[in-house]
Amino acid sequence: MKHDIIELKNGIEKLAADLGPIQIMEVCGTHTFAVRRYGIGQLLPKNIRLVSGPGCPVCVTAQKDIAAALSIANEDDAIFTCFGDMLRVPCGDKSLYSLYESGKDVRMVTSPMDALAIAQRNPEKRVVYFGIGFETTAPLTAALIEAADNLKIDNLSVLSAHKTMPTAIRQLLKGGSKIDALLCPGHVAAITGADVFSFVADELGLPAAVSGFEPREIMTALFCIVSMLRNGEKNCVNAYPGAVTAGGNKNALSLLDKVFEPCDALWRGLGEIKGSGLKIRARYQKFDAARQFEIRREEIPEAKGCICARVLCGKNVPTDCANFGKTCTPEKPLGACMVSSEGACAAYYRYRGDE
Repeated sequence: MKHDIIELKNGIEKLAADLGPIQIMEVCGTHTFAVRRYGIGQLLPKNIRLVSGPGCPVCVTAQKDIAAALSIANEDDAIFTCFGDMLRVPCGDKSLYSLYESGKDVRMVTSPMDALAIAQRNPEKRVVYFGIGFETTAPLTAALIEAADNLKIDNLSVLSAHKTMPTAIRQLLKGGSKIDALLCPGHVAAITGADVFSFVADELGLPAAVSGFEPREIMTALFCIVSMLRNGEKNCVNAYPGAVTAGGNKNALSLLDKVFEPCDALWRGLGEIKGSGLKIRARYQKFDAARQFEIRREEIPEAKGCICARVLCGKNVPTDCANFGKTCTPEKPLGACMVSSEGACAAYYRYRGDE
């Protein structure tokens, strides 16, 4: 494998030798962590720059949606469940973890189905699952709702902040972003299919490659991208064929469509994007926490000096922030990008040697 990576490194250097500056966005937060962990930036020629995009689901969850979660979690008869990364995301001077510390029943789960089991064990409580994530995790939330419906569970609901990736990418890259190519998320594409990203080439005129997460897979995708830039080609290449097909996971997509429908959604850094969210269909409205609770969606500003919103748009890298590693660390984060295991700031902090 090492020999393969060196060959790819040399090939990329040769192809990029006289192309001028190249900026490639790796959309997926897992890609950002892999790039930092394996020192892939150090393998690339100096004229190639990798920047992060809006591919961390915790990071792009808007302050209003987190404020809604806090509003529900503050109810005395509620058990609020979510993935661990979301617990410590700051929203003003509060977080879900701070509510937990104050005595509210906030619980970390590792699967949506954990919330179902909690609801079954606590029939006197209203159990809420905070659904975040893209097409990768949304089918799991859909499966939770379908299972609760089949079992006639009446004390479980979902606060859906799920989002879909293609619409956000389209808006971001149409907005004058200085991106030359896209490294597309392999996890999302495993569900949606690689063809869902064909618009990057067809509509936006940019080369793109769907990539896996091992060093050789990422370097292979980057080689494909630079080769296209060298030859003036504009295609979307599936460089992750072992896990990604053209049409995706039909069963997961069918379940997703059965339970959810598109809606407008707020994204941190990108604002409101029409049709980029997923709301629970009327057929399953009894499981929609937005209908079961009186939710307060407050306008909570970002922490002063936090550039998380700009990092998510590829306008800055985390080390551009004056707070990075000083007043903003994983132990005391100012913004979501320093909290999540897929956040760019957390990745840059953990692997600070790759500069």
